[in-house]
Amino acid sequence: MRVSIEPEGAPQPPLAPLPANLTAERVLEVHHYTDKLFRFRVTRPEAFRFRAGEFVMIGLRTDDRPLLRAYSIASPPWDDTLEFYSIIAPNGPLTSRLRNIKAGDEILLARKPTGTLVLDALTPAKRLFLFSTGTGFAPFASLLREPETYTKFDKVIVTHTCREASELRYSEDIVNALSDDPLVGESAALHVMRYATCTRDACRRPGRITDLVATGKMFTDLSIAPLDRSSDRAMICGSLPFIRDMQNILTAAGFAEGSNANPADFVVEKAFAG
Repeated sequence: MRVSIEPEGAPQPPLAPLPANLTAERVLEVHHYTDKLFRFRVTRPEAFRFRAGEFVMIGLRTDDRPLLRAYSIASPPWDDTLEFYSIIAPNGPLTSRLRNIKAGDEILLARKPTGTLVLDALTPAKRLFLFSTGTGFAPFASLLREPETYTKFDKVIVTHTCREASELRYSEDIVNALSDDPLVGESAALHVMRYATCTRDACRRPGRITDLVATGKMFTDLSIAPLDRSSDRAMICGSLPFIRDMQNILTAAGFAEGSNANPADFVVEKAFAG
């Protein structure tokens, strides 16, 4: 039997053309926070435009077709690059592969972002509450670095709840760096409050954020007034059970859910990576 051996360095078969709605971008930086959480930064197409809080489909090539999932954009709209924050889901078709990316690798990016977790979907008010669990903090990393956030609201209270204290590091890094931000530093230093809790690990503030809101403990801890529809607006991003519980809390307090077409008191995001 004759065996054909391809010489070392032989040219690889050409990659299949991408669909017109996708572009191929390059990974610039990867940082792993835990064995389950990491952030990565990629090149940004010159024509790519988005609003703070929106998400976009990203992914990798596979043998038969692109493998894509929705990811919130964590970088602000004025940044020259795009940042994403990801969980590594057990047996996740995409994240089990995405976890191994490194600088120089290719990432697929959809040309058009979308989403309801945007400032345009809220009516004017004094305080903005950003409620998040896990990687649901990602869109808030963008909104906290968006100057428009501070022109529309006098105070921004961002919450982040995870199982373990180590999983809170990303939001801690983002908020701590706000004071040095070239566009929002002065405003953020005066107007942002972060409230971080964990549910399985020993940390400064244990407990589920939904319980801490419902009992009023969060407001006591921060020495601020409770939720009031006349002065407050809210955004919610995280696990589906968390979103449902926060929706119920806000609805019971008289808040109405908004959208791009009908701005109101609170909005939610339901796009997840897997």
